[in-house]
Amino acid sequence: MALRHALMAALLEGEASGYDLAKGFDASVANFWAATPQQLYRELDRMAADGLVRARVVHQERRPDKRLFSLTEAGHRSLHEFTARPPRPGVIRDELLVQVQAVDAGDETAVRGALAERLARAEAKIAGYERLRARLLDGRFEDDYLAGAERVGPYLTLMRGLSFERENLRWCEQALKVLDRRAAAPPA
Repeated sequence: MALRHALMAALLEGEASGYDLAKGFDASVANFWAATPQQLYRELDRMAADGLVRARVVHQERRPDKRLFSLTEAGHRSLHEFTARPPRPGVIRDELLVQVQAVDAGDETAVRGALAERLARAEAKIAGYERLRARLLDGRFEDDYLAGAERVGPYLTLMRGLSFERENLRWCEQALKVLDRRAAAPPA
């Protein structure tokens, strides 16, 4: 998947500045796609050159002018074509998993620290995703929201992000317990 598809999906929410997209990326698509603000700005420029988004300049007093981006018809068609084709199979490429794989020959203390850091990051992401979920539901039951919301895609991907981070949390806790038990057991 290209970053442009994630940006186009984010722009389905409406017109946004590059700054707003970078800031909102964490609250919308970061649960399944990560990018730096610099990558976002470069891709927005390419998308504008390709006619997928339109940029309009808004003049501001006491602040630099800003560009607001919106999807063009070509952008909507491109996003439609993207959703019509089967996705490539997902793969896991996670440096922490390589470190855990090699923990028996490596620095166990450092690996424990990395696991604890991943665990803390998962807890923080879960808390943020739960706040976003509460904001989206706005006091409604989930079934009512899903039946009547204008768009359900953001909620469905949010639920996947929550599931992913809960599994990260569970796995980190389990891995740390195994390492703790092994450290406490006498060598065989």
